[in-house]
Amino acid sequence: MRFFRYKRLKIVEQITVVVCFAVVAPLAVSGFIINNANQHAIRNQLRESAVMISNMVSDEIDFFSTTVNSGMKQVASSLKYIQGDKAKQKYLDQISKEFNDCEKLTIANNEAELKKIQERNKQNKKATVFSETDNGKYVVATYDLKNLRNEIFQSLKDDEHQIYVISGDDEIIAAHNYTDTTFKETMEQFPKNPKYDEAQTFGKIKNRPFVYVKKKDPPITIIVNTTETISNDTIGHNRNQIFWTIIFAMLGIISIIALYTYYLYINIRQLFKGIIAISKGNYERQIRLLTTAFTPHEIVFLAFEFNRMAGEIHKSYLKLKQNNIELEKLNEFRSNLIDTVSHELRTPLTSIQGYTSRLMRQDITIDEETKQKSLRIIKEQSERLKHLIEDLLTIPDIEGMRLKTDIDVVWLPEVLETAKLLVKNKNGNEILINIDENFPNVFGDKNRLEQVFCNLIGNATKYAYPETEIVVEGAVEGDKAKIYVKNRCDIIPEKKLNILFDKFVRLDNNTTRTTRGTGLGLFIVKGLIEAMNGKIVLSSDEEYGFTAEIELSIAPQEATAV
Repeated sequence: MRFFRYKRLKIVEQITVVVCFAVVAPLAVSGFIINNANQHAIRNQLRESAVMISNMVSDEIDFFSTTVNSGMKQVASSLKYIQGDKAKQKYLDQISKEFNDCEKLTIANNEAELKKIQERNKQNKKATVFSETDNGKYVVATYDLKNLRNEIFQSLKDDEHQIYVISGDDEIIAAHNYTDTTFKETMEQFPKNPKYDEAQTFGKIKNRPFVYVKKKDPPITIIVNTTETISNDTIGHNRNQIFWTIIFAMLGIISIIALYTYYLYINIRQLFKGIIAISKGNYERQIRLLTTAFTPHEIVFLAFEFNRMAGEIHKSYLKLKQNNIELEKLNEFRSNLIDTVSHELRTPLTSIQGYTSRLMRQDITIDEETKQKSLRIIKEQSERLKHLIEDLLTIPDIEGMRLKTDIDVVWLPEVLETAKLLVKNKNGNEILINIDENFPNVFGDKNRLEQVFCNLIGNATKYAYPETEIVVEGAVEGDKAKIYVKNRCDIIPEKKLNILFDKFVRLDNNTTRTTRGTGLGLFIVKGLIEAMNGKIVLSSDEEYGFTAEIELSIAPQEATAV
C-alpha cells in the first residue's frame, strides 16, 4: 500500500496543478494546433501567390509576343509593296522607332543569315523576333532584354519573389531579384519531366513553394521562387505572433489566478490562525479578512460566522470564569461560615450546656446567687447565639439587595445614646458622643441606624487601646451629614482596610484571634448604610488607628423626627 500513498497538497499547490492541466496544457496544445493550421493555410497562400505571379508573367510575355508577332507580320506583308532594298530598309528604320524597346529591324535573305543574327543577339544578350515574308526572306527585330525585363516585371517591381524567364536552351532571358546561389538551388530541384502550359509546384522545402510554367509558344519557362525572406516574413511572423499571443494569454491568466490565489490564501490563513487561537483558548481572537473583489462570498460568510461563534464562546467563557469566581467565593464563604459557626457557636453552646447541666444536678445544693449567675450567663450566651444567627440571615438579603429599610426622619443624638447603652464595654473604654442636640435630622431607618452604630462602637471598643476614648463626632457638609466613629489603635494597612467590608474578615486572623466576632459586622454595616442611600468609608492614621466615616442625607428642617 506504500506505493499508493500520496502527499495531500496545499490549496496553492492544488491550484497550481489545476492551472497547469486546465490552462497551460490546453493553451499549449491549442497553440500548436493553431500554428500548424495557420502554417498550412499560409503555405497554400504562398503557393497560390507564386502561381498567380507566374501566370501574370506568362500573360505579360504572351501579350508581348502576340503584339510583336502581329506587328512583324504586318511589316512583312507591307514589304512586298516597297521596291528596292534601300527603300525597304528605310521603311524598317522608321517602323522600328514605332515599336517599343525595338533596337532595329533588318532583313535576312535566308535562314542562314537569320541564324547568324540570332547567334549575335544571343551573345549580346538581346532578343530576336522574326517573321517570314512572301519571297522566303525574314524580317528580323532585335530587342534589348533589359528593357524587355523592365516591361515584363513592371507590376512586380516591389515583390520579393525571385522570378526567372528561361529560354528553350536554358538561357536566362529575364530575371527579377536574381542571385546565383538561389538560382542554382532552384534549378537543382526543377523536375526532369516538366508539364506544359500549366502552373506546377515543385521543390523540397515545405514552406518555400517553387512554381513553374513551361510554354511551347514561345518556348520559354517561367520559374517563381518563394524566398526564405518571404517565408520568414509570413509563416515565421505569424508563428511568432501566435506564440507570443499564447504566452501573453497564459501570463495574463496565470497572473489573475495568482492574484486570486494570493488573496484566497491570505484569508484562509486567517481562518487557520483563528481556529488555532480558539483551540489554544484565545476566545477573543477575531478573523480580519483582506476583503477585495477576489474574496469569495463563502469565505466572508465563514469568517462572519466564525467571529460570531468566537464571540459567543468568549461570552460563555467569561460567564463561566465569573461563575468559577463566584464558586470560589462561595467555597470561601462556606469555609469561613463553617469556621465561624464552629468557633462562634461552640463557645456559647458549651457555656449553655455546662450551666444547664449544673442547674439540673440533684446531687448538690446550689445557692440562689449561683443560680442567678448561671441563668444570666445562659441568657447572655443565648443572646449571643441570636445575634450570630441574625447576622448570618442578613447576608443573603444584603447580597441579593433585598434588605428592607423603613426610611424616615431620624434624630441622631438619640440613636447614638441608645447605641452607647446597648454596647457592652467590657474593656472599660470611655465612649464620648460629641454631637450637639441641635444636629440636623437625617433620612434613615432608626432601628437599622442603632444596629449600625452598635456594631461600629462595639468594634471600636474591641480593638482600642486600654483606657482610651471612643469618639463619635458629627459634621455637616452641604446637604449631607457626616458621623465619625474613632478609636485609638494600631494603624491598619491600606490593603487591610480595603477588605474589611468583606464577609468573615477580621483584623486578627484565626490563629491570633483575641476577640470574639464573626467578621460580619462591617459587611452588615456597609449593607445597611447603602440600603439607606448613604456611604461609609474607613481610614487609619497615627492619631486614630481606626475611623469610620458615615454619610447620610439631611432631612428638611420642618420635618419631624420619629
